[in-house]
Amino acid sequence: MLYRTLKRMIERGKTKDIEEKIDIFYAANKLTEAEYMELIGMLSVVSE
Repeated sequence: MLYRTLKRMIERGKTKDIEEKIDIFYAANKLTEAEYMELIGMLSVVSE
């Protein structure tokens, strides 16, 4: 659920401070490594 919400936010361009939030959720084991890597990868594509 959290992963899908974050992914949707990135797709909609709502990326303000989202990388920090993703890092925090990953550190708290709320995201898997695969989910984390995909979301961070999406952010790098959006920011280009």
